[in-house]
Amino acid sequence: MASKSKTKTAWVCSECGYDAPKWFGQCPSCKAYNTMKEFRIEAESTNRFARAESKSASSTAGRGRASLAGTSDIVDLSEIEAKESPRILIGFAELERALGGGFVPGSVVLIGGDPGIGKSTLCKMVALGQVCLYASGEESPTQVALRAQRLEVSTKGLKFISEIQLEKIEAVIDDVSPQWVVIDSIQTLFSEELSAAPGSVSQVKECAARLTRIAKRKGIGVIFVGHVTKEGAMAGPRVLEHMVDTVLYFEGDPESNYRILRACKNRFGSVNEIGVFGMTDKGLRGVRNPSALFLAERREGVPGSVTFINLEGTRPILIEIQALVDKSMLPNPKRLTVGTDGQRLTMLLAILHRHVNLPTYDQDVFLNAVGGIKITETASDLAVLTAIVSSMCNRPVSSKTAIFGEVGLGGEIRPVARGQERIREAAKLGFSRLIVPLKNKAQDIPGVEIVGVDNLKEAMRIIFGSTARRHDEEVYPEE
Repeated sequence: MASKSKTKTAWVCSECGYDAPKWFGQCPSCKAYNTMKEFRIEAESTNRFARAESKSASSTAGRGRASLAGTSDIVDLSEIEAKESPRILIGFAELERALGGGFVPGSVVLIGGDPGIGKSTLCKMVALGQVCLYASGEESPTQVALRAQRLEVSTKGLKFISEIQLEKIEAVIDDVSPQWVVIDSIQTLFSEELSAAPGSVSQVKECAARLTRIAKRKGIGVIFVGHVTKEGAMAGPRVLEHMVDTVLYFEGDPESNYRILRACKNRFGSVNEIGVFGMTDKGLRGVRNPSALFLAERREGVPGSVTFINLEGTRPILIEIQALVDKSMLPNPKRLTVGTDGQRLTMLLAILHRHVNLPTYDQDVFLNAVGGIKITETASDLAVLTAIVSSMCNRPVSSKTAIFGEVGLGGEIRPVARGQERIREAAKLGFSRLIVPLKNKAQDIPGVEIVGVDNLKEAMRIIFGSTARRHDEEVYPEE
């Protein structure tokens, strides 16, 4: 009689993939709390997998168990001729910008985002018209055909398979030899060599690693569609993001018509580069002038509205920042931010009180970056404080004025990176007055008043003058 295969329990960290024979409240490797997940594996399957891995590692003719670079020979790095990786242009300028100039053959791209935001739609538009294999574990061939018909894109050259078993997908890749492989999604795949359920840490790691080795060995581009957790982070082990070359993440409200694709990691280009898309009945369409999009609904003469010159990757984008300051009826006033850092807002309010004599301890402060974009750089400090003062004193800022600059704890205005590019972008869009850090004021532009400021009090005097009042008190008292 055949003996029953024994099972054993292992605990794996969902953040870094560290495995242990018992549960830990804190991962010994990455020090994260409550990330150890239990899963069971069969000892027989494990031994068979270990023997297969050992056998393939000892032979270069094995099934891709060699190094990702394709060789284990030791070479002198100075003798290697460094060449720029060729780029494949697919006709989506905003996607190519987020990728750093286009797709690189043999690269692995991970695309994540909230449900319904456009991940599968984007991948289908990339796949259609290419010699591509589209492997879906969530949609049927009929669904994909109907969507292609709605998008009005040719399906010539597109090979589709509705499959979640990794070994079958590998066999199809060997038979078809596509230029691109789209996996929708990586959390649905499973390998028969592991007994864990699809979506578990071990399955996601193994499936992603094997497909990555195929991409590097054959020069095939691979795109993973990834699920996200309820907290908004990429589902699965954190090591998944380390395996791939590029991580793209969709931002914005799924109910809005606009999508922002941000590069969180890119081995072949700039990080934090973004692509802006509009969702239409024909799929995603790139937005050529994002600044005009974000400023389209801005009104003249509205207190609390300020234009900020933001820098996303290598492209300056003008964004409207709105602030609302109102008398608080609660013992602890509210501080609510959308698209900006809430902790930094608390620090900026303290700077405003200390150096401009404008307290907000009895005021609710609400801050919003219009358009669904997330502002991460500190160059928005001066624009944020200007919007707060504008709302608090009911003094509107001209719609032809744009502002940027970092504010220090001492009230000084510090220069920011690529100030001249920000200034040129604002001048190109018709802004007539720019409030910038003094050290970023390098050259004059005809028709544009560029005002350099050295400290916060000076900036507030220039923007609002010395007669702005709050509760019948002068905000900027004379020395």
